[in-house]
Amino acid sequence: MEITTPEQLREIVGHPHPTVVEKVRPALHRVHIAWLKACPMVFLATSDAEGRLDVSPKGDPAGKVVHVVDDRRIAIPERPGNKRVDGYLNVLENPHVGTIAVIPGRGDTLRVNGAARIVDDADYFDDLAVKGQRPILALEVEVDEVFFHCSKAFLRSDLWRPDTWTPDALPSTAKITKALLPELDEDELEKAFEETEFRKWLY
Repeated sequence: MEITTPEQLREIVGHPHPTVVEKVRPALHRVHIAWLKACPMVFLATSDAEGRLDVSPKGDPAGKVVHVVDDRRIAIPERPGNKRVDGYLNVLENPHVGTIAVIPGRGDTLRVNGAARIVDDADYFDDLAVKGQRPILALEVEVDEVFFHCSKAFLRSDLWRPDTWTPDALPSTAKITKALLPELDEDELEKAFEETEFRKWLY
């Protein structure tokens, strides 16, 4: 049966414990700031004006993937990439975004949601330089709510247990690309997707 009302949903799921509701804050606490400075990976969720969604991973060395402007604003740098800019195009239509900040080996995560804007320069861009390269853009997020999320999903998935990893369960990135775009040369793809080659274009 399809669930179509909040009442039906609550009948199955129940209601959150008061502490789960009360942990949500409208501004960054010092522990949130410490987390953001330690994390090397953020997932950014955006939506266009019609509600079509996109989630994009943003990764950099810890301390470079999120800049804390103040307790109500963070900035996520943009580096050279595939130039699709799906999330940025969404933000131009709908500024509301959600983020999840991840620290490898930790099951808990930090969620920051708010309204975003795109900037092409700011006084903190130099602080976000990696290998001498400043960001090409940054997404500034005005914090609406921030809270920690528990570790159940990571525990269920055993994500951080190397003995559960199966990276060879699927073909290489080059072979997957070849399957989707048969006209491309597989040998050229294999070379292009080698990590040593790919790393040349990170910054």
